[in-house]
Amino acid sequence: MKYRRLGITNLDVSVVGIGTWQYGGEWGKDFTQKEVDQILDQAKMEGINLIDTAECYGDHLSEQFIGDFLSRNQRQDWIVASKFGHHFHANFERTRHWSAEEVLKQLDASLASLKTEYIDLYQAHSCSDEEFNNDELWTMLDKQKQAGKIRHLGVSLAGNQDSYQTDKATEVGAEAIQVVYNRLERNPEEGIFPSSIKQDLGVLARVPLASGYLSGKYKPGSTFENNDVRSRHDREETDRKLKMVEEIARHEVPEGIDMASWALAWCLKHDAVTTVIPGCKNPEQVISNARAADLDIVSEDHPQAK
Repeated sequence: MKYRRLGITNLDVSVVGIGTWQYGGEWGKDFTQKEVDQILDQAKMEGINLIDTAECYGDHLSEQFIGDFLSRNQRQDWIVASKFGHHFHANFERTRHWSAEEVLKQLDASLASLKTEYIDLYQAHSCSDEEFNNDELWTMLDKQKQAGKIRHLGVSLAGNQDSYQTDKATEVGAEAIQVVYNRLERNPEEGIFPSSIKQDLGVLARVPLASGYLSGKYKPGSTFENNDVRSRHDREETDRKLKMVEEIARHEVPEGIDMASWALAWCLKHDAVTTVIPGCKNPEQVISNARAADLDIVSEDHPQAK
């Protein structure tokens, strides 16, 4: 495993982390604590030290799985990132909660679920610009940093085109940006990444496998069960992406290289990207993801190469 400094923070994070949206039950599988333990145990063996979760991956359900694991392992060995701004309801619905008072309650609920005294990176979760422009909120969060409940603040962007919140990150005390970035979604290269580099912000690339499409497992026409969030994706757009994946596999992925590992390594080639946070459903996928740290890919289509 390789490690990079997360922006101007003092956190050295593994270049491959663990995304945990799937633990909330929206990716076609309900997890048990034993299964989560096996995934995180394997991550530890691979040298992965970053776990990214959120308040609304289930009603703090993902955080609870992680918290149970952390309570039986060495908390200081892990960098835990979580998020705020929503409340999860039945049928995978969410409501938005952005007042300083509401977010403070979310923070305390997340700390309790994670069974920890502090969150290493606490991120605004897909907020609108109006929700972002809230001095009372950021003042409250700064006080929680001073109290030791939060080590660093970040912004998990709702979209990957507009750089407004990235441009304002340093002003509100945020030191990291999370954004959708993968071989199929490259908009951050235009404004978000240059702004992040200028401010020395850490960048967490989420959905680096394009919701699993870049895993190489799915062909145009593939369908998903109703309890899989991908079943709600636009059918034509899904087929378009999967056709692109076929072309990428044919022309860009070297023979003998697993496509998922290649796709993660492709993201890590960009100078702005600190780490990728793919989801995984089992220890075998953790092992495959971790291989990306050792791949030195060459892609003529890539804007930059480290």
